[in-house]
Amino acid sequence: MTGRLAGKTAIITGASSGMGRVTAELFAAEGAAVALVDIGDEAGEQAAAAITADGGEARYWHLDVSDERRIETVFGEVVSRWGALDILVNCAGVIGPDKPTHEVTEAEFDALFAVDVKGVFFCTKHAVRHMIGNRRGSIVNFSSIYGLIGNDEFTTYHVAKGAVTMQTRQDAATYGRYGIRVNSVHPGTVRTPLVDGIAAEYPGGLPAYEEMMTANQSLRRLGLPIDVAYGVLYLASDEAGWVTGVNLPLDGGYTAR
Repeated sequence: MTGRLAGKTAIITGASSGMGRVTAELFAAEGAAVALVDIGDEAGEQAAAAITADGGEARYWHLDVSDERRIETVFGEVVSRWGALDILVNCAGVIGPDKPTHEVTEAEFDALFAVDVKGVFFCTKHAVRHMIGNRRGSIVNFSSIYGLIGNDEFTTYHVAKGAVTMQTRQDAATYGRYGIRVNSVHPGTVRTPLVDGIAAEYPGGLPAYEEMMTANQSLRRLGLPIDVAYGVLYLASDEAGWVTGVNLPLDGGYTAR
């Protein structure tokens, strides 16, 4: 590795598994001190311990991103431990019910927005307070290809990701004067443990599921968490020092067709 994040401190939400965990591992390998935050405590502690065993610097904090007071506390502890906050990756999210608008209850809507929208809002709010004085920072939000286009599934989730897309643009416009960059990544279907479980139950297993899911992609394979993590790494790093307000699809060409 080349140390593309050497000397930087990063907070990654949703870091106990999937794309968040792989991003945390990559960041640590590239020299960042990484705060892994999540509600999956056992997996999060294991992830932080594995990074440390590999020579990286990491610690796990329990954090529900819908709890603003807890966010403020944890972010303060991270800065106290490592001296600054350079990078925030808003990866935590839930997918919610697969229902159209007229079937979604208020409770279902509120529960999903509390994590997927308010979580990004709260974490950004308390991250920029630490970044403004340093006149630098990079925030990378996880949206989705369905924060850019529509389809007929998981309406509430897709509406929430559309909000994250707009939050990215708004904060990029607002905080550039302080040297803070804000961008988003928009993954397509990625082989997380959740997706692998769905594929295993699909008639014909993973090969058939992959063929079906990638039929409208230019690159006919499912994404891997590392494919997304490298996109996040670029946006977080100083290599992207003139990049802000970008909504980057990482989708095998799905949205290009």
